[in-house]
Amino acid sequence: MTATEDIYFSADIEADGPIPGRFSMLSFAFVVAGIYDGQRFERIDPMRHTFYRELRPISDNIDEAALAVAGLDRDRLMAEGQDPHSAMTEAADWVRETAGDRQPVLAAMPVAFDWTWLYWYFTAFTTDGSPFGVSQCFDVKTAYVVKAGTPVARSHRSEMPAELLSERPHTHNALDDAAEQADIFANLFEWPGT
Repeated sequence: MTATEDIYFSADIEADGPIPGRFSMLSFAFVVAGIYDGQRFERIDPMRHTFYRELRPISDNIDEAALAVAGLDRDRLMAEGQDPHSAMTEAADWVRETAGDRQPVLAAMPVAFDWTWLYWYFTAFTTDGSPFGVSQCFDVKTAYVVKAGTPVARSHRSEMPAELLSERPHTHNALDDAAEQADIFANLFEWPGT
């Protein structure tokens, strides 16, 4: 059976370096941002369906600048962070259960960074792989470039018109940022563009 609707999961991750495997994903979150059937978009309150985990690091490598952005205590996560196998399995099960008969699509800004980490972790730590397959992703940044008619270099959050932005703060907590990004995604999806 082929899904007739997409369900968009806004995703955010925090890590202690630039690439998975050599460095560690420290936290990640998913929120449901909306449903689209090809004609009608339904915005979903991002705090209605949420998933957040903090992970035990998998490597001794640390990029101090990345760790500072994440704002997480790596020593605490070594002791208290969830095992990546169980966290990623729970996440994959949650995405599939939440999606039901809809096609799950991962949305992020930029998707290249968050997708790289999440796909790698799903592939490395679950038996069923990514609930988003190998390519079910949506780049919010690219959507803005197309709708705004602006170059990629001028597609940052700070360059967007106020009506596209969220009232939620950007805190570098994965759940906060996934919800903020879900608002931007939905606003952009409904925006007619320039």
